[in-house]
Amino acid sequence: MKLLASVIVVAVLAATAAAQELAEDQVNLVSARLAENARRSWEIGTRVQAILEHNATRYSVFSNSDLPPSANVPGDQQGPLTPVWSIARQVLSGLGGNDPAPLLPDSSVADPASVGIAMLLANWTNLDSNDDQYERAARNQYNYLFSDSVPKTGQGAISHRIEEAQLWSDSIFMIPPFLAYYGVITDNRTVVQQAYDQIKLYRDQLYDSNAGVWRHIAGGSRDTDPGYWATGNAWAAAGMLRVYATIDNSDFSGGMKNQKKDLKNWVEEIHQGVYERYFDGENLLRNYLNDPNTFYDTAATALLAATAYRASTVMDTHTYVRYAERSRLTLFTPNTGPYSNTNWTGFSNYEHFTTDGWLRPVVNPVSVGESMSSGGSPEAQAFVVMMHSAWRDWRWEGEKGKNAAIGSHAAVGLSSVLLAVSGAVLGAFLL
Repeated sequence: MKLLASVIVVAVLAATAAAQELAEDQVNLVSARLAENARRSWEIGTRVQAILEHNATRYSVFSNSDLPPSANVPGDQQGPLTPVWSIARQVLSGLGGNDPAPLLPDSSVADPASVGIAMLLANWTNLDSNDDQYERAARNQYNYLFSDSVPKTGQGAISHRIEEAQLWSDSIFMIPPFLAYYGVITDNRTVVQQAYDQIKLYRDQLYDSNAGVWRHIAGGSRDTDPGYWATGNAWAAAGMLRVYATIDNSDFSGGMKNQKKDLKNWVEEIHQGVYERYFDGENLLRNYLNDPNTFYDTAATALLAATAYRASTVMDTHTYVRYAERSRLTLFTPNTGPYSNTNWTGFSNYEHFTTDGWLRPVVNPVSVGESMSSGGSPEAQAFVVMMHSAWRDWRWEGEKGKNAAIGSHAAVGLSSVLLAVSGAVLGAFLL
């Protein structure tokens, strides 16, 4: 009898975990809010990354395909890449000249670089047969980062801000992935090395070994924030994973083993610090990780969970998948419990989504101490798409770490489901 009960418990847990996923129509609704509202440079760049990971998967650095990708866009990728091309054309329309310049006007040095992947892909695939205009735009963005117009620290770290040398953890998602991809596209290992170097310089200033996580901001006199911002740690882990995957799928992989080893360790130290020190029974992350008085932020929760799945598929590190699964189940389970969702096109009864598809509650991306209780953050929408895509790829690659995930305190309302199902089955058995 005990054996039967154990089998039931494991079966129900496994089935519940598999059941809590978003349907494609729900992901499309989330993506629609992102597309309608992404206006700032980093929101546009983050949208590009979400599209590549979820839709135009062959052109994602996480595709496990050789880089650079095919210059001839396959038929099944032309439709998915359409919004990326629309972004590239729109950005190009606002540019001109050969001088070093950001792709988009912004008080941040780093954020416009996040759009650089779209320009590099547009040039690589000869979008609109546009000679070298997309290449020139990407080159001007690259040259701008290393120009005298941009503040640097004494060690050479590129400032996140234009006013003074100041390092933000956010930058790791914006600048290094662009540099790594630029280097691979142009077959220039020196540029790829610059991506690694910038991460190392940032980590030297922002990682706090006592806290086990990254601080948000170091240096400068304006907008200082030495706190352990959850989204900042997620940005950093996600950026490092993109750089790792870019190197790993390129011809430079064999000659950059030490750099890849460092990147893997640095992602893992964020996962270890966040999940083992600051993750609690709510399965969500506090806006400031070590401050219980700050709100739970579903945006940071989603992006960090995405990095845990990616670490499994890209770095063969499965330790923290169980935490990602707990977060996913919490975010994606309807209020009425597992198996209760009957509307696969919307969010009619979800604690962490509005009916029109906004993730909630989320940090205000332009005022990081404030919560947006009803959602409204474009970057948060991108994080949902990234988490769903990373989880999908993790499932396709065999769900490594799944047993550990099942063994955790995984699902919201799971105990009631477990009691109901196991009770019914055991009751029938006894009869």
